[in-house]
Amino acid sequence: VQLQASGGGLVQAGGSLRLSCAASGRTRSSYVMGWFRQAPGKEREFVAGISWSGGSTYYGDSVKDRFTISRDNAKNTVYLQMNSLKPEDTAVYYCAAGTGFYWSRSAYNYWGQGTQVTVSS
Repeated sequence: VQLQASGGGLVQAGGSLRLSCAASGRTRSSYVMGWFRQAPGKEREFVAGISWSGGSTYYGDSVKDRFTISRDNAKNTVYLQMNSLKPEDTAVYYCAAGTGFYWSRSAYNYWGQGTQVTVSS
């Protein structure tokens, strides 16, 4: 499975961005998909996950009520809508896919290349 993330960029605090991640190769709609992020000097953080059907989602505490994960299985694509962005959201964002429980970090074993999100104050 290959994952290609896009949509990152520079935005002012309070603004919005929408990340996309297209899956290709031996894709399966039964994969759970998610987003992680890593800021310089920090560990990789699990941001959001979504079940294979799209009916169930998980969010990390730091992004709840601001970020929304969704997926379009017909397009093999997962999205992350990020609203009310804060400078502390600055990081490289990675999409991921795998099998298992969508709320569990250990479910994700396929990774994209990452896209930079920078939020200025």
